[in-house]
Amino acid sequence: MPRHRTTFWLLAVLTVAWPHSARAQAADSTRRVTTRQEYDGWFEQVKNWGRWGASSAIGTLNLITPAKRQRAAASVQVGVSVSLAHEFATDSSLNNPSPLRLRTHTEADSGDVMWAWEDLAIDSFHGFANSHMDWLSHTMYRGALFGGLGADDIRPGGVTQRGVHSLTNGIVTRGVLIDAAALKGVSDLAPGVAITVADLARWEKQTGVRVEAGDVLLVRTGRWARERRLGPWKIEGSAPGLHASVAVWLHDRGVAAIGSDAVNDVMPSLVAGMFNPLHQLALVGMGMPLFDNLDLEAAVQEALAQRRWTFLFVAAPLRIKGGTGSPLNPLAIF
Repeated sequence: MPRHRTTFWLLAVLTVAWPHSARAQAADSTRRVTTRQEYDGWFEQVKNWGRWGASSAIGTLNLITPAKRQRAAASVQVGVSVSLAHEFATDSSLNNPSPLRLRTHTEADSGDVMWAWEDLAIDSFHGFANSHMDWLSHTMYRGALFGGLGADDIRPGGVTQRGVHSLTNGIVTRGVLIDAAALKGVSDLAPGVAITVADLARWEKQTGVRVEAGDVLLVRTGRWARERRLGPWKIEGSAPGLHASVAVWLHDRGVAAIGSDAVNDVMPSLVAGMFNPLHQLALVGMGMPLFDNLDLEAAVQEALAQRRWTFLFVAAPLRIKGGTGSPLNPLAIF
């Protein structure tokens, strides 16, 4: 389908005229700052400690049942597979001070045979540039990891319990894509714009898609489109994203994991004294993994072409014993 036709369809779906101006976006980003007392109330509401007993090592991924996987697999209609990852950064940049280092070697064998291999080094895949999964052991709140594990469970050689190697069989479930920028009538959201529960409810109403238990929810802010349009900016401390209060809604709906083309949290965070408060609510409170720095541009175009915002979602981290996360290339299969 030509791009102008798919764009017209999206506008037809989003029947309410959303604000286009920078002033309207700024109004979204100036909501009152949440107190730590109110935030701690949210933490208690979403807390899943002990909920799954011996299966707690994978947290909210327990909500993905075999029946859920079967329904997700059966939803594939055209067999088109779309990557949800951004190309791994190999150059130092504003958002990637420690790039991947790749050195390729070659060696001649006998006759006409040549071999090539590489040395690959990553100082840190966490951060603001590369597509990766944050696992449950990535952060603590008030001295505790998910389930009440403590700082002594984090060792130089990896975490002693509930590392990313706990997720040996990957994630296979329904993915739900929300284009928050289109919802607000813009190609990309400005830094600091908060996406709220009211926004998610409007998207559900206008697309007819209800977020359900076991879903992976992916939210496009248009980060990469904005970077192409205006150039890179320092994401750390200045990004559109989900307001921390969305965590209660995610918990009530039984969402298994969330992801974004930025870092999920709106920054500045709008929670007093906290940098990425949604990370603590998700990872520490709920035991919910997050996908940061995805690239959802191709997925949005395919969703427009297929006129559907759900698909089979497949992702698998590297089996890093004791790891706090992993780089990965998630897929949306329509």
